[in-house]
Amino acid sequence: MKLEILTKSENSDVQKEIISKIRDLINYKNLEPGDKLPSERMLSEKFEVSRSNVREAIQKLEFYGLLKSIPQSGTFVANIGVIAMNGMIEDILRLDEPDFKSLVETRILLELKTSRLAALRRSEEDLASMEKALNAYRDKVLNGEDAVQEDLLFHLAIAKASGNSTMNTFMLIITPEIITNFRKHHVCDANMSKRGITDHQAIFNAIKEQNPQSAKQKMKDHFRELYSYCYS
Repeated sequence: MKLEILTKSENSDVQKEIISKIRDLINYKNLEPGDKLPSERMLSEKFEVSRSNVREAIQKLEFYGLLKSIPQSGTFVANIGVIAMNGMIEDILRLDEPDFKSLVETRILLELKTSRLAALRRSEEDLASMEKALNAYRDKVLNGEDAVQEDLLFHLAIAKASGNSTMNTFMLIITPEIITNFRKHHVCDANMSKRGITDHQAIFNAIKEQNPQSAKQKMKDHFRELYSYCYS
């Protein structure tokens, strides 16, 4: 099989084409809820694309609840009517790639909620994960190293501590794009990174003390400063 290196735009086009073909296949074969799709290998051969591209398309449709993958069994049509499925797939195909500012705004909305919930629901294990990420971020910043991943790992630890799997999933989805754009645009400088140490510690303390109002406010203060300084 020929290997190709695709740009992000080209890969997005390939994904949309595969999703469209999966929809057409479901309609052509009159597949109903619970019916099994052909294997990834068969679909990749039929569509003349790589198995990894087929897998990504299936995962996207599974995320939106249109397909269901069962380990060792295969991929099945979810329990949704054909008209609703076609409408939802059309919506998915029309989705544009979010711009960086939109991702950051979405992240802020999520994190104000997750920080509050984390303060209410965190476990000792959650606190240990947050503190580990916080210390790793502090060490890298003070050593003058790139600490973008450690920064986001701290925030992901908070999302996990919120106990809300949907919010946690959303954070996991948008985080790679944020990391990529941070590095691409060299967002912020060393002074702002050092300010992040103080902010992170304040957020951690509020969550540890199980003070949801304070945790939300500390997160809001953190992003207000960060957003005005780095994205204006």
